[in-house]
Amino acid sequence: MATPTDISHIELLAPAGSYEALHAAINAGADAVYFGVDGFNMRANSSAHLGLADIQEISTLCHQYNVKCYLALNTLVYDQNLEEMKQVIDAVKLAQVDAVIAFDLSTIAYAKSQGVEVHISTQHSISNIDAVKFFATWADRVVLARELTLKQIKSIVDVIKTQDIRGPKGRLVEVEIFVHGAMCVAVSGRCGMSLYMYNTSANCGSCSQPCRRAYTVTDKATGKQLDVDNEFVMSTEDLCTIGMLDEIVASGAVSLKVEGRGKPPEYVDVVIRCYKEALAAIGDGSCTKEKISQWNTRLGTVFNRGLSDGFYRGLAYKYWSQGSDSKATTKKVFVGTVLNYFPKLGVAEIRVQAEGFTAGEPCVFVGKTTGFVRQTPEEIWCNDTHVTTVNKGEDMTMQVTARVRRGDTFYKIMSAG
Repeated sequence: MATPTDISHIELLAPAGSYEALHAAINAGADAVYFGVDGFNMRANSSAHLGLADIQEISTLCHQYNVKCYLALNTLVYDQNLEEMKQVIDAVKLAQVDAVIAFDLSTIAYAKSQGVEVHISTQHSISNIDAVKFFATWADRVVLARELTLKQIKSIVDVIKTQDIRGPKGRLVEVEIFVHGAMCVAVSGRCGMSLYMYNTSANCGSCSQPCRRAYTVTDKATGKQLDVDNEFVMSTEDLCTIGMLDEIVASGAVSLKVEGRGKPPEYVDVVIRCYKEALAAIGDGSCTKEKISQWNTRLGTVFNRGLSDGFYRGLAYKYWSQGSDSKATTKKVFVGTVLNYFPKLGVAEIRVQAEGFTAGEPCVFVGKTTGFVRQTPEEIWCNDTHVTTVNKGEDMTMQVTARVRRGDTFYKIMSAG
């Protein structure tokens, strides 16, 4: 049995690229979420379109459940965007969003001038204590460079404490690091390749991910091609630290961030639940190799390009994804749409529109307000008759353990093989 560890200061930070993912994060036990809005969203191509009007709604919802919310406003800002950026900061202040995650110095300066808490984006590649001291004038938290080792992270945290480095709010500068999700072949995500090749700027949230594609390397002088075992020479595997989470807690980082604002709600649900369980096990001393193996198996069921420990062990990328597609072991398949929900009975009525459904199959409901609800019904009904299978074109009913809503989409979970 491991020794219990104090985790009361640890924040598990979840991505919320849509309302469905936001509800999934809250229901899974996230301590905080981060989201973006149109115009300044680093996941503009893959997340839902959220605007100024959504800032207040998201903030109210999060605070209702005692969950902090941060707006990721970490794109470059050009002269023609300055006023719009200020409008977003003003909306953040009015909605009492807990902080903005910022990269551009104009954003950092304006947010501070308005009394809005600033967290420095990982895109600044903060890698040493002097950089932390510099940004402490502006920010209460720094998201350290992704390329640091755990030893380097712990050293920075230790010096923050010994030298009493504090941010504008008067508390010790906090350190945030990534613990799970996609990694970028460029240094802390600052890449010019997409802009050069497709005129879509990664630093303005429109990365076309040319690094995830296959290439043939050719010697221009001779025309000969380089024979490489893996054509996806720039596509890294995803970060997964659940097996070293005790070491990450010991590093002194207070916020553990999951990448994935472009990911679906089932990804958020599974990843946050696994890390939440792992943190609880570290806290009470019950973490074991068997549990870690089970968490890794569950994490492998949702989108991933293969899982690695990144740079935290002191190694550069040694794992490459062998492709751009997900290696998830399961997939969700659209079945139909919720017609009605009967709260007194806890029963959902579903129109089966695409795929048939069989009792005992794992399934999920997804909706803007519902978020993400996972079920495995042992019994289903059709026309008030207990049945084993419901076919396309029929209506079915089933008991659910949480409220679902008319119009929610209904999927079954199947093996991806």
